Amino acid sequence: MPATIKDLADIAGHPTRKGSLSTDATPAAEDSPATARLRAAGAVLVGKTTTPEFGWAGVTHSPLTGITRNPWDRTKTSGGSSGGAGAAAALGMGALHLGSDGGGSIRMPAAFCGVYGLKPTTGRIAYHPASALLACTVVGPMTRSVTDAALMMDACSGPDARDWFAMAGRAPSNLLGLETGARGLRIAYSPCLFGAEPDAPVAKAVAEAARIFRKLGANVREVGEMFALPRKSYEIYYVANMARLFRGLSAARQAEIDPGLRAFAEEGLKVTLPEYQAAMASQAVFGAEVQQALVDVDLILSAPTLLTAFEAGVEVPAGRGMTRWFDWAPQVYPFNFSTHPAASVPCGFDPDGLPTAFQLVGRKGEEALILRASRAFERERPFAMPTRAP
Repeated sequence: MPATIKDLADIAGHPTRKGSLSTDATPAAEDSPATARLRAAGAVLVGKTTTPEFGWAGVTHSPLTGITRNPWDRTKTSGGSSGGAGAAAALGMGALHLGSDGGGSIRMPAAFCGVYGLKPTTGRIAYHPASALLACTVVGPMTRSVTDAALMMDACSGPDARDWFAMAGRAPSNLLGLETGARGLRIAYSPCLFGAEPDAPVAKAVAEAARIFRKLGANVREVGEMFALPRKSYEIYYVANMARLFRGLSAARQAEIDPGLRAFAEEGLKVTLPEYQAAMASQAVFGAEVQQALVDVDLILSAPTLLTAFEAGVEVPAGRGMTRWFDWAPQVYPFNFSTHPAASVPCGFDPDGLPTAFQLVGRKGEEALILRASRAFERERPFAMPTRAP
């Protein structure tokens, strides 16, 4: 099957440029673990997909490759940081697309491009070389169908001695029970997860998804915001690690990086050790809160982003009072912080014809349950893909 690899992961014999002028064209010496496993399973690697520089943003434009646009409307962003993978999946440029997700970077472009994207539990798929965001980042599938995502998870999953965060052993096949349906699943539907209010078209689409799950026999219970948003702690962790990356560049290379990434890194240089320690301590508390919430329910249903795709080439939409991509994606990055698996599932279109999506979050290690629920929804509401040039 034809497959693409996001240009943060290595393909032996090809450079890993990471969307940056600060990198060079030296070919990678070996495949990343996920790349190697896809190749071993018979995937034909047809190319690498674009990313913002070092994967820093929720949109995809970079000094190296320019702007990656949305297949549904070329004036709009494809999302990020796996925006190239999201666009390629929607366009049918291969069947399997390997993205990575350190703060929503699979789920945001999947939502904007109208494809399926799954962020696995940290360590389910071995990650090497390590991400700048360490345990918050995973690699995972972006596909046109849930079944292809399950197949890709089977091919890629498993430990690797080079990944200290890797889970021991391999999970059973994600294809087992995939067609079981949603009957009996306990789903907590939060229209305002973390206290965030999605735009009306997104909220309407997610509410309709909840209705469909009820129709399919799931026990769907509407809940409130559920958790306090861990933005301050996650952002400290995020910018501090961007600063660590920045410090590793020469002065000449630092001068070439994206202004948005530079701003994050410069903010990170101001983080004190006590602030960083407090952020890490709060991560453990928050992760336990999510895990506890998932004792009495199987899945959490919410919006993945507060809006649909906006203007390409910018980090935030104009006129909304937003300053950083965190502002429009408060419901995705917390689950990187907690390390729980989550998926973005296509569920229709807004009045402008742009894709809408919902997010499903599950217990650690239970990607198969997310895939099962996603597949039940897909059977009821098949995913639509672009059929003509935008």
